[in-house]
Amino acid sequence: MGDGINDVPALHAADVGISVDTAVDSAKETANLVLLEKSLKVLNKGIELGRSTFENTIKYIQITTGANFGNMFSMAGASLFMPFLPLLPKQILLINFLTDFPAIALSGDAVDSERLKKPRKWDIGYVRNSMIVFGLTSSVFDYMTFGVLLLGFRADEKLFQSSWFLLSIFTEIMVLLIMRTKRSFFKSRPAPLLLYSVMGVGLVSLAAAYLPVNKIFAIEPVPGPVLASLLGVLILYIITTELVKYAFYKRMGDRDGKK
Repeated sequence: MGDGINDVPALHAADVGISVDTAVDSAKETANLVLLEKSLKVLNKGIELGRSTFENTIKYIQITTGANFGNMFSMAGASLFMPFLPLLPKQILLINFLTDFPAIALSGDAVDSERLKKPRKWDIGYVRNSMIVFGLTSSVFDYMTFGVLLLGFRADEKLFQSSWFLLSIFTEIMVLLIMRTKRSFFKSRPAPLLLYSVMGVGLVSLAAAYLPVNKIFAIEPVPGPVLASLLGVLILYIITTELVKYAFYKRMGDRDGKK
C-alpha cells in the first residue's frame, strides 16, 4: 500500500498494489486497486462480491448444462419409440423463453454465507460430473412422465405435448431453486427477484395452457387427473433431486470447486 512517489517501486513489485484516491498520479497508475472510500472495508466487500459473482456463475453453468443434457437425452430417446414429436418447436422456444427469466435473475441471487468463506476455482470435472448426474436424474423422470401419459392415460399428441410442456417448465424452475444451494432448498432463501421470477413463470405457464392464447402454441388445457399425476411426479422429482444433491456433494468432498 502507498500513496506517494516513493511507494511506486513497491506498488509495482507487489502482487496486489493498493493506493487511495488522494494519492499522487504515479502511485494511482501503478496500483492495481485505488480505494475511493476512506476505509479498508471496501476490500472485504470487493472480495465478497467477487466470490458471489463466481458462485452465481457456477450455479448457472451447473444448472444449465444439467438441464440441457437431460433434455437432449430425453428427446433423443423419445424419438426412437414415439409416433409424434414430444414437443413442437414453438413449444420448446416458449419453454426456453420463459425459463430464461429466472436464469437471468440467478446472476443477482443471494449466496449462502459458508460459500463465501473460501475462494473457489474453476473445475471442469466438477461441472462435467454435475451435468451427467443431474441430467440423467432429470431424464429418468422424463421417461417416467412418458410412461404415465402414454400407458396410464393413453394420451394423444396434443395432451402429451401440453402435459410435458407444463412439467418441463415446473421441473426447470424447481431444479433452479434446488441446485442454487448446497443446503436443502427450503433452508436457503433466494434473492427476491429470483423468487418472484420463478413464481411469475409458473403462473404464466399455467395461463398459457388454460387461456385462449394456448391456441397459438398448440397447447390444450390439461385435465384434472392428469394434472394431479404430473404434480405427483414433480414432488417425487424434487425429493429425489434433493437426495441426489446430498449424495453428490458428499461424494465430491473437497473437489466441490474449492482451492
